[in-house]
Amino acid sequence: MPTLAPVVLLVSEHHHGVLADQFGRYAREYDVRTARSAAEAVETIRAARAEDRAVALLVHDGALPDAHPLVAFAEWRELVPTARRLVASPYERFLDDSETLRHGLAAGKFDAHLLMPRGVRDEEFHGAVCELLSDWGSTSVAPEVDTVRIVGDPDATLERAISEYTGRMGMPTLVHAPDSPVGVELTAEFTAAGGEATYPLVSLTGRPPIAPRDVRAVAAAFYGPPQPVGSTDTVDLVVVGAGPAGLAASVYGASEGLSTVVVEAEAIGGQAGTSSMIRNYLGFPRGVSGMRLAQRARLQAMRFGARFATGWEVTALETGDGVHRVVTDAGTVEARAVVISTGVAYRSLGVPALENLVGRGVQYGSATSVAREMEGHDVVVVGGGNSAGQAALHLARFARSVTIVVRRPSLAETMSQYLIDEIRWNPRVDVAPCSQVVDGGGNGRLEWLDVHDTSTGRTTRREAHGLFLLIGAAPHCGWLPPEIARDAHGFVLTGRAVPEESWVAGMPPADLATSVPGVFAAGDVRAGSMKRVASATGEGASVVSLVHAHLAP
Repeated sequence: MPTLAPVVLLVSEHHHGVLADQFGRYAREYDVRTARSAAEAVETIRAARAEDRAVALLVHDGALPDAHPLVAFAEWRELVPTARRLVASPYERFLDDSETLRHGLAAGKFDAHLLMPRGVRDEEFHGAVCELLSDWGSTSVAPEVDTVRIVGDPDATLERAISEYTGRMGMPTLVHAPDSPVGVELTAEFTAAGGEATYPLVSLTGRPPIAPRDVRAVAAAFYGPPQPVGSTDTVDLVVVGAGPAGLAASVYGASEGLSTVVVEAEAIGGQAGTSSMIRNYLGFPRGVSGMRLAQRARLQAMRFGARFATGWEVTALETGDGVHRVVTDAGTVEARAVVISTGVAYRSLGVPALENLVGRGVQYGSATSVAREMEGHDVVVVGGGNSAGQAALHLARFARSVTIVVRRPSLAETMSQYLIDEIRWNPRVDVAPCSQVVDGGGNGRLEWLDVHDTSTGRTTRREAHGLFLLIGAAPHCGWLPPEIARDAHGFVLTGRAVPEESWVAGMPPADLATSVPGVFAAGDVRAGSMKRVASATGEGASVVSLVHAHLAP
């Protein structure tokens, strides 16, 4: 049965004709409807829901006859929380609307404010509309077409891990039961080729299905079989880790003529790649998902000639006089310079009962692919950083309630103000300060949590269908040799923080240089870094000039 076209609803008393003309180009794939008031819009939304249609986008012109624009958005959001919200103001009122609605946009009450088109082919306007629809389609509904097909139990740990990996790589993914039509088809194809039908089975972009035993096997199937990474020659630069810092280093390194190889153990993007929406990144006024930002950066680096070895973990760094060896499971790359940008991992909560439920209601990281499963349930997010705030706001599109549990008295010390403002306004998100999760359990999956309030000493049990852990940061540095100086927490020391015995002629290394000449660090793995996407990107770009200086004859 074909999926019903999602609704785009245009609400305007006086400009509905202009909007209807402009949105006519979307009518082939969306059900474009109009309303002349906030009340009529509510009726239209309820009618769409009764037809089992999704609502993708709500548009109004900034001046409704029967409700304040922000009040209308709030009411519509309660009815369809996943729909994106857009104000398209007419020319004569655009500046006034910008001033009166500015605080609502800053608080996340709607997603974008645009000037209503005054003529044909206003591609700036439609580019923004397509961004909103693309964001809705990639995060709020199951994909219409799957690039990756997984056959197995959607609740099994490995199936979830593969789905999360392929989603972070920007590949639309669906999990099919073995007895579904797709499951039967792929199982028959696998057994016809001589394989024994064990699950999960994975088919990538129409290729014959495989039976992977871990996520790395999926990465190898997509990017090629294990083989030595890099080339037989010594390259100029190896970047270890493809988070924001590593991606920036790869773009700037390759674009400035350095032969560059990037080695990444997991999905491109690092922790930032799991963020549902980053709103304070320069140049993206409507925000950008971590996955999209990472994949765009990867393509940009590849355009300049950077080569990526994805799915292979670096196991050792052998430093030398002028040439360093980066050892991976797939081979060794020799390089004249190395940038360490392996980022950080979330810390364990340390509650054994909950560790046993990882993948069954308990998730480390935001796990955006799981958010839709939280619809109508109560969920808890542990953490006070930007990643936790972004995860909470995304989950609030689906969950009945989201509670952010944080040890500190407030979020102000660790979270950006724009996220705090959005959280304060969102009626589905609460903050539990001075609190920590101390226990949890359920019958085969998470059903309840015990939360201890350190200010009162009370422990309260609450229902919970999901627990998302985004706490602290432990650096990925276990593979580094002892000559790379690190602080007490394991973060790489650079610049003046390097112990004086490693200084040369009484001078400290450059700001992003480590205790070993030719080895640099950028991003979250570096001691003293800001732990923000933009700062990591800046360090990754800046480190290339230091690499050039090191390589200069």
